[in-house]
Parts: sequence; C-alpha cells; structure tokens
Amino acid sequence: MKWILIAIIVLLGAGFAYIYWQNGQIPELGHANGQFKPLSDNPNGVSTQASDPDKRVATWPFKTDQAETMQAIKNAVASHGGAEQVSETSDYLRVVFVTPKMRFRDDVEFYLDAENKEVHFRSASRAGKSDMGLNRQRHEQLTALYHR
Repeated sequence: MKWILIAIIVLLGAGFAYIYWQNGQIPELGHANGQFKPLSDNPNGVSTQASDPDKRVATWPFKTDQAETMQAIKNAVASHGGAEQVSETSDYLRVVFVTPKMRFRDDVEFYLDAENKEVHFRSASRAGKSDMGLNRQRHEQLTALYHR
C-alpha cells in the first residue's frame, strides 16, 4: 500500500511538472497572409478562424479606422486586466493573460483585417488539455469592453 501511495505522488508530481513546463514554453505565433496558426485539437482555445464550430468566435467590426480600432482593442485589454503586451504592429497585437490562481498563461492575438474591416481573434492556453471555457469567456468579456 505504501508503494502505491508513493507511485501516485510521483505521478502527480510529474504531471504538475509537465504542466509547469508547458506553461513556460513560448509558442511561435503571429499571422501569415491574415491567417493565424491553427488551434490544437485540445478544447483549450477559440478563434475567429477556427474550422471547428465549437472553437469559433465572432469577429469584431472596425471602429472608424485602423488606428482607432487598435486603440479600442488595447483599451479593452487594459480594462480587462491581467495581460502583458508581447508584440504590436499596425495590424497585429499579441498579449499574454496570466490566470490569477494557477498562473497559467494564455496567448491572445488580434489581427486587424483592413480589407474586410474586421478584427480577428485567437486565444489559446499554453498548458493543459481543457481551459474550462476560460478563453471563450475572455473573448466575450473583451467583446463587451471593445464595444463600449
């Protein structure tokens, strides 16, 4: 019985160590010709460009112009809180949200499609299989803040 308990503790420790390691890995993201990298098969992300309807979220309409749209996105992110800006160009913004309790990192990207006057969104957790709907909730919260 003692060995079973030790084995369980070791397996749990290894599992937590793996999740911690995943959380520290910085993914190569961005867009190519307006397309984000595809989401993983895990149910821990959402995107306006997802082929899976369960992972798809709505785009946002542009504000008056691209500069005002970018500023509105940054204002929504700042109002939401818990994010660190990683990179920005005139048509792209990447931030990392850190969950308060477990300190999980979620990479969030915005692509401003000037041709179609819409904002594309991608949010995915770095670690774990499921995010318990957090990335979809974040999209909904940011959407409400963006439309204020």
